[in-house]
Amino acid sequence: MGLKLMCVVAHPDDECFAFGGALALAADRGIESYVLCLTDGQAATARGTAENGEELGRMRRAEFAASCAVLGVRHHELLDYQDGRLEFEDFSRVAGRIVERIRRFQPHLLLTFGADGALNTHADHMMVSALATAAFHWSGRERRYPELARPFQPQRLYTLTTNVFLPDRQPPLPSPWSVQLDVSAVRTRKMDAFRAHVSQAPLMERTEEFFREHGQYEFYSLAAAAKPQSVASTDDLFAGVAD
Repeated sequence: MGLKLMCVVAHPDDECFAFGGALALAADRGIESYVLCLTDGQAATARGTAENGEELGRMRRAEFAASCAVLGVRHHELLDYQDGRLEFEDFSRVAGRIVERIRRFQPHLLLTFGADGALNTHADHMMVSALATAAFHWSGRERRYPELARPFQPQRLYTLTTNVFLPDRQPPLPSPWSVQLDVSAVRTRKMDAFRAHVSQAPLMERTEEFFREHGQYEFYSLAAAAKPQSVASTDDLFAGVAD
């Protein structure tokens, strides 16, 4: 069985602006990846040509699929939760849906946001961090969701962190990173994936210079692991991972 990577995000475009480098590099190595997105982004400020939320949701679903194709993501899925409202959902039920998909896909690594909420400290990013973290721990436990397929434990959970902050926002409280991932070889593809989100073009225009200046690396913290281990600084998410 080849290596597998699963990424859990909150909104369409999270997969590229936050994790695009890791996903593209994984694709180049032949690693099978799966992105699970919890909402269709209907609360976005940038709305493209959409006349209502439902139309924007359909548009962003198509953009998400196009972005994943650019990044080389083999499997993608977008759930039906309300953008901007994840903190009010039934935590155990949402985590269970993530557990089900972990058990079905059986990834070696799970990626998600850190508890800081990323550069824009979005509450949905904080919630998806908590949900995916719980799912990572619960997916391998027989007594958790016994009706949702056989238990499976991924080897590592990585959460996204940062070394820079958006100039117009209060900075988050980022986690120290254990992986400094050089994504310079796939930066163009990462930006092309972002451009696939046509409805979000105004956001792209506002942040393009920032990401051009600071986008050479993505930073990840080792948040949990299946086996006890010390945290060593590395430039490879899969270093030491058993196939």
